[in-house]
Amino acid sequence: MKWKGRTASTNVEDRRGTAKKGFIGGGAGMILVVLVTLLLGGDPGSIISNLQDSNTSGSSAYVETQQEKELAEFVSVVLADTENAWNEILLKEGVDYQEPTLVLFTDSVQSACGVAGSSTGPFYCPADYKVYIDLSFYNELRETFKAPGDFAMAYVIAHEVGHHVQTQLGVMEQVQSLRTKLSETEYNEYLVRLELQADYLAGVWAHYAQGKGLLEEGDIEEALNAASAVGDDRIQKQAQGYVVPDSFTHGTSEQRMRWFKKGYTNGSLAEWDTFHADVL
Repeated sequence: MKWKGRTASTNVEDRRGTAKKGFIGGGAGMILVVLVTLLLGGDPGSIISNLQDSNTSGSSAYVETQQEKELAEFVSVVLADTENAWNEILLKEGVDYQEPTLVLFTDSVQSACGVAGSSTGPFYCPADYKVYIDLSFYNELRETFKAPGDFAMAYVIAHEVGHHVQTQLGVMEQVQSLRTKLSETEYNEYLVRLELQADYLAGVWAHYAQGKGLLEEGDIEEALNAASAVGDDRIQKQAQGYVVPDSFTHGTSEQRMRWFKKGYTNGSLAEWDTFHADVL
């Protein structure tokens, strides 16, 4: 992706080197984080555990490495690109886009949805309109999930911003309202549709970036590889040797790739409704 020397977003909050203790909003905040962290198909139980175990406090000396500096610059440029895209796209839908803030952190972070550790992965909090990322996640994406490349990183950001778009358009609230009305298995089905829609929206952004001449050869393949790497079936197979479809919260590798590619091909909200799709 062509990003060096380009305009970065000003909606970036750098909290690296600071670790927080405690919860905001008690149990309700925890539920929100469980709902929306969820890029990597994490088990909700382990997310709660991560929240409860985030007991570090105070601040520590933080020295930015050259790699982290470059990554911070990169994600800021990608965020600016998502702002440009969604301001333009949603204006056509009659929606005044409220740009999210991207928070950089290390170890753990306090959001309006509660406290989360780095092991939670990147997440979006609809209560404060912020995307949270520990840049060390990108080493995990490259090394653990075997999804290298700058556009794999861009896909992660675009997916989380996709959750913000869902919040702006009322989708997130509608899904959250179903939590107490459905069984866990039934609710998981809605979470899968929510996540696949965010993948579609990430694809719409990629279409926009392509139209601006920002993509390079191999970029879309990097994004598709990342989408495949974080499919529920692939993660469960690697972690435990078998899959449990009823526990899926993000969709299979094939589904995630397909919905990203569909958004990339369409480049609009015309076919984004995963909730009424006959086939996911």
